[in-house]
Amino acid sequence: MSTWKNQAFTIAHADSGTFEGAGLRPFFEYRQLGIKEATSGKYGAHVIRAVPGMEIPGTWHSHDLDFQMVYVTKGWVVFEYEGQGEHTLRSGSCVLQPPGIVHREVRHSDDMELIEITSPADFTTREEGAK
Repeated sequence: MSTWKNQAFTIAHADSGTFEGAGLRPFFEYRQLGIKEATSGKYGAHVIRAVPGMEIPGTWHSHDLDFQMVYVTKGWVVFEYEGQGEHTLRSGSCVLQPPGIVHREVRHSDDMELIEITSPADFTTREEGAK
């Protein structure tokens, strides 16, 4: 595999991608985009979609990472952020979640789908008390 500035060339096509249920939340499925492998773990990117009929409010939590961006591609999702309140993200909405911000997923549409980009790819999630 060739690399450029410690990154490898990679392409992920939707028609050949697979969603897996193994992720942070059981009501979401995740499709990895190959970014973790191409950047030796410096960055991660995946598509997250709702499991239809499985809407369970998320618990308050925070992540130990340097960067986390969410871009909604389909449907809608409501996130609540400590000190920022509830925000409904719809198709085309983007949010930068600063490192360590305490938040939770409140509800989402059955057709919700979003892209999440993080740095690093692997990070620690801490459960937080109710806010």
